Amino acid sequence: MKYRIAAALGILCLLILLPVALREKPPVPEVVDGQVDTVVVITPHAESIKYEFERGFQRYYMKKYHRNVVIDWRSPGGTADIVRHINDRYEAAFRRYCEENSLPWNDKIAAAFRDVHVVPDSSADASDEARARAAFLASDVSIGIDVFFGGGTFDQAANARKGYAVDGGIQKLHPEWFAPEVMPTRWSGEDIYDPNGGYYGVCLATFGICYNPDRLREMGAPPVRWRDLADPKYFNTLAVADPTKSGSINKCFEVIIQQCMADAVKNGRTPAEGWQDGINLIRRLVGNSRIISESAGKVTREVASGNAAAGMAIDFYALSEAQFAEFQTRGQAQRIIYVPPEGGSSVSADPVQLLRGAPNKQVAQAFIEFLLSEEGQQLWQYRVGTPGGPEKYTLRRPPVRRDLYIGKHTAFMADADYNPYRATGNFQYNGKWTGPYFGLIRVLIRTTMLDSADELQAAWQAIAAAGGEAAVPEAVAEFDRAIVPYSEARAAAGRLSSKNPAGEIIKLRREWTMRSIEHYRKARALAEAGR
Repeated sequence: MKYRIAAALGILCLLILLPVALREKPPVPEVVDGQVDTVVVITPHAESIKYEFERGFQRYYMKKYHRNVVIDWRSPGGTADIVRHINDRYEAAFRRYCEENSLPWNDKIAAAFRDVHVVPDSSADASDEARARAAFLASDVSIGIDVFFGGGTFDQAANARKGYAVDGGIQKLHPEWFAPEVMPTRWSGEDIYDPNGGYYGVCLATFGICYNPDRLREMGAPPVRWRDLADPKYFNTLAVADPTKSGSINKCFEVIIQQCMADAVKNGRTPAEGWQDGINLIRRLVGNSRIISESAGKVTREVASGNAAAGMAIDFYALSEAQFAEFQTRGQAQRIIYVPPEGGSSVSADPVQLLRGAPNKQVAQAFIEFLLSEEGQQLWQYRVGTPGGPEKYTLRRPPVRRDLYIGKHTAFMADADYNPYRATGNFQYNGKWTGPYFGLIRVLIRTTMLDSADELQAAWQAIAAAGGEAAVPEAVAEFDRAIVPYSEARAAAGRLSSKNPAGEIIKLRREWTMRSIEHYRKARALAEAGR
């Protein structure tokens, strides 16, 4: 009996250890003169991007510097998690700096050293907060990380303003890369890179609609604009994602609000009315949702699988999912189609930035230089196996450099006909309208729609069952009741600031959720009463 047990345990151990033994090992570069350089990169990017850019950088670095290099990847979570991590690490690091240099430290200084509104002043008669801000901006305080790669321009621009990021120096090295015909400073109202070098866009994204053609056959014409997805015929068929988990999805929601504000102004109405139109449109999308995902990538997977009929999508996720579906069906079926919405969509850059106190600064600058070089840019769109292309994964992300969309490159690109600089249409992002409220938008959607999704969907279903919006105007008015009108947006964003006690922020978020639930319950009752 003992031998049987021992044999069974041995087989079990073998089954557990075999996948570990067969797992693909990361490359260990050959040591040249005993030297292997390192760069520490924090990123929300997927493993496929890490795989291709580490290998591409190793080739580039060896060719240019005749040395080996490895990337020490850090991925504590999504963009929101990384932003919190960087905030916490710089606060701890600067506190140590203050203690080591006999500088004062308190809660006010903890907030002031990264506050863009505090004017730095190192003079003896300046306030402690102003001196702390000046000391931080003059310091080389380090968090042990060299580069923040990915995450979107909103958060990287915020890092640059706070002083967490410093000039990467690429404009001085390669001014020709920053000519408008190669990499414009702005496009469709969006910043592509920071003229001060605080961040550089390395690839682009547009935001649009993805749908499953098989599912749409039973529902009529496919959607071509955001408002199409608000039709009650899409009830219980849409896939959406949580904007508090995904900066990209929050950007997509912001684009929807921007379009509604632009339409309102074009029709002689106010931006404030357009803001509420956008919030109400998003309410209907959530009302029609079947799946609320924590990641933008899962939306396209749900649509391609047929679990959802349509959803909001980032272009590269939809294009990659279409490629995978084509591979699965051997080109026999289209499972997902991506369309830029009518009226256009903003084009957003996914950037990289050099962090203050980078412990491997020269290697970090070489990594950023590689990402913006022709060799690095090719990896985003070239097909696997093409000259200068990726080894294993076709990434299908649009490169930032416009000179990659012409000439010799197009023959090797996975999506040669797709140019995000053209896909924007006549859309023009107006940063003054919603830029200061990017964080507010994600919290507002989470608290007033996702956290109250059961009540929201029950009310929306009741309105549809009663004959639609025109049949029950009182119910619709209650359903659309503003929690944070545009006139109160600035004050609401201030109340969500990290400078306020966490308990107050939690209380505010709960208040918004409970008020929303109350409105949705009233809307449902009114709809069921035919009002």
